[in-house]
Amino acid sequence: MRDWLTDMVRKKEYQFRIQFRDSIQAMSAVLKAGYSVENAIREVGKELAPMYEKDSRIRKEYGRMAYQLDMKMPAVNVLEEFAERTGQEDVEDFVTVFAAAKKNGGDSITIIRNAVKIISEKIDTEKEIQTMIASTKLEFEIMCAVPFAIILYMKLTFGDFLSVLYGNLAGMVIMTICLCVYLGAYSIGRRIIRIEV
Repeated sequence: MRDWLTDMVRKKEYQFRIQFRDSIQAMSAVLKAGYSVENAIREVGKELAPMYEKDSRIRKEYGRMAYQLDMKMPAVNVLEEFAERTGQEDVEDFVTVFAAAKKNGGDSITIIRNAVKIISEKIDTEKEIQTMIASTKLEFEIMCAVPFAIILYMKLTFGDFLSVLYGNLAGMVIMTICLCVYLGAYSIGRRIIRIEV
């Protein structure tokens, strides 16, 4: 159950990272078109509307940032709060670069576009890896279920055979060792399929 919940959380975080990638790519294009940072955030919020549902996390975040800008909060502070709320490394990296470019001046649009390119490539690489190992994950899950399916089958068809394994001390010790080996292999397998870029 805990592994399932962990997987669900990781899946939601990954989905948000894809949404964030799309948003910063849109922001890069909007900034290049000559928008100010404040108007770029508002414009990206509008551009995300046809791409994601109203209750999606990224649209809620951009809606909140637009509201904060309407309340006259500085754009850098708005983005820093966004990074704090998400707690995502990619978001924090982008906001750090964005704040530094805004503070130091120079060709800030080029700096931001380079940051967008690097973050987008990182997320795309992870997406490719996840696609490549999707079948391996499915195989792993099937292999994890097989021992329990075999035991259930034997319980229903050869109940006397299982009583030999569980009905005496030697059988219980052997089966306990087998269970420990299974749990160890399961733990190692979970670590292997959790590849991070």
